[in-house]
Parts: sequence; structure tokens; C-alpha cells
Amino acid sequence: MLSFGKKASPINTDKIDTLIGKNTEFVGNMTAEGTVRIDGKIKGDISLAGNLIMGEQGTIKGNVKSDNIHLSGVIKGNVVSANQLHITTTGKLYGDMTVSNIVIDEGGLFHGNCIMMESESIAEAAIGKDETK
Repeated sequence: MLSFGKKASPINTDKIDTLIGKNTEFVGNMTAEGTVRIDGKIKGDISLAGNLIMGEQGTIKGNVKSDNIHLSGVIKGNVVSANQLHITTTGKLYGDMTVSNIVIDEGGLFHGNCIMMESESIAEAAIGKDETK
């Protein structure tokens, strides 16, 4: 296992505020607060003030910004995680990441570039990038 920073998962999986089920396909950008679990397919960017849990069947084609990400599915896009990104044995990330902490379990896949920053710096960088669009 590759692990930098904090080892414990900061996501409380007992409380899920939003669920995208395995038979659901969503096209468009999503903004949410709290903990979101995705077991279906998303085509679009996701911006969360909270946590993202990706189930093994979950796929995202788009960029993701979240406090914490627990990835067991597939993301094809860039990821910004203010706290921790955890790629499990079934998780796959095809894109660049900007994170404070990263955990990649044996078998997890990451194909891209990684920038590690302090949590405050990530938030400032994300806000700065949004303003230039």
C-alpha cells in the first residue's frame, strides 16, 4: 500500500446524504453538500462541500472537487481533494490529482500527475482556478 499523510479514513460511511444508484445515469454538473455515494454513472463535473464515496460500479467522466474521496470505482478526469484521496484495490483514477493526503491500496490504479499541497493551499488554488474561467 502506498500511503502519504494520514492513514485513517476520514469519511463516516454511516451517514450518506445523497445516493446515485447503480442503475442511474446522470449527465450534467453536480454541486452538493454532505456525503455523496455514487454507484451509477456520471458525465459531468462534481463539486462537493463534503465527502465522495465511489462504489465499485460507480463511474465519473468529469472533474471532481471534494473534501475527501474514497474511490472504489473509476474516475476519468482531474481530482482535487482538500483532505484525503483513498484509492482502493478496485479503484481507478485516470487524470491528475491535487491532494493533501493520498492512500493507494495494492491493486489500485492511478494514471496521471500528482500535486501534494497543504489543505489550505488546495482550497486557495481551487478558488483561484474557478475565478479565471
